[in-house]
Amino acid sequence: MFQPAIETLPREQLRKLQNERLRVTLQRVIDRVPFYQKRFREAGIERADAFSLEDLIALPVTTKEDLRQHYPFGLFAEPMDQVARIHASSGTTGKPTVVGYTQQDLQIFGEVCARSLSAAGARPGMMLHNAYGYGLFTGGLGLHAGGEALGMSVIPVSGGMTDRQVMLLLDFGAQVISCTPSYALTLAEEFQKRGIGPKEHNLKYALLGAEPWTEGIRRQVEKGLGVQATNIYGLSEIIGPGVAQESVEEKGSGSYVWEDHFYPEILDRDSGQPVPDGAIGILTFTTLTKEALPLIRYSTGDLTWIKREHDGTRTHAKMGPILGRADDMLIIRGVNVFPSQIQELLSDIPELASHFIMEVSREQTLDHVLVKVENTPEAHLRFQTLSTESDTPSGRLQKLIRQRIGLSMAIEVEEPGTLPRSEGGKTGHVVDSRKMS
Repeated sequence: MFQPAIETLPREQLRKLQNERLRVTLQRVIDRVPFYQKRFREAGIERADAFSLEDLIALPVTTKEDLRQHYPFGLFAEPMDQVARIHASSGTTGKPTVVGYTQQDLQIFGEVCARSLSAAGARPGMMLHNAYGYGLFTGGLGLHAGGEALGMSVIPVSGGMTDRQVMLLLDFGAQVISCTPSYALTLAEEFQKRGIGPKEHNLKYALLGAEPWTEGIRRQVEKGLGVQATNIYGLSEIIGPGVAQESVEEKGSGSYVWEDHFYPEILDRDSGQPVPDGAIGILTFTTLTKEALPLIRYSTGDLTWIKREHDGTRTHAKMGPILGRADDMLIIRGVNVFPSQIQELLSDIPELASHFIMEVSREQTLDHVLVKVENTPEAHLRFQTLSTESDTPSGRLQKLIRQRIGLSMAIEVEEPGTLPRSEGGKTGHVVDSRKMS
């Protein structure tokens, strides 16, 4: 562990620390952020002295739209001469969401990323091949700082240029790689094409995040790269990567949320009320130590669960995998569908790769879905597209979709390498032409 004293802090002591930090953060926004001053005044709260985590329910959630409406710096709690760095989202749907960091914020950013790297298997003296993008995206610089804080040698490769990535992995001999899961699959395919096996490189561990992924993808990455792959979770509005991390010894049981800095809630998607531990809802965070951009009950839009009671080696709560985003949910013929459901079903059919695209269209009043997938390179037979034969991979996928999702979807099987690949960033899986008409 990077910080065993805090990572194993008894829960009653952790709760006391959270409440102390919460009061400081709330007073900061009451004193300095007009947006929160108004909200707290409407809730009848003038001081935070007696406030506790149980009282958070009295406050409304903060949304990404709130950040956009106060673009660029309207929610900052520090003057710009105290802001050491600025990051921003990609802004693909309009103005980007802008986040700021004081020097103290940057120190915490490196700290939680170092914790995450350590939980994933990294150790001081190892080499980190950091293939997250550098720039306004938080991933590259966040993991970079975490690697240095842990005592690693960091290779700031950034995303893309796969030929160079492979060359550096072989020549430099990094033991740890950080990137998106879709780009890890791209690298695994490239290793297979070139006949690169575990004896030709030193990789042992992979930290994968920035997009939802499944156990099926984990198996493909671990087999293709010869690594142990764990999930790292984060979002720029809260700090970036390093909000939560899966332990390499406890894979599949959830990711530890670093609760001394980020207090998690799970809220019902319809009522907005907290749900019991283990129930699925929208992940919501209150930052406890952020100075430049403290956020109170920020709704991430990510669907998952939280468990505070578990058998892990650390005492912090565990969150489940991201099952999808509330705003990514498709309503098709009255049925709620998430792209992650298709991705999970693909792991049950070994002849099909994990790369897929859902094309959603509307003919008159009826929705239609075409799922384009690829054969794996190992598949010896090639099947006709739009096949409905039950003994073909496409037929089996179609049957699974009907059984587990409750919809009929057309399946089109492509040759390996046909569908778009990640070049370091996130991969989109949905083309919804209904939104364009």
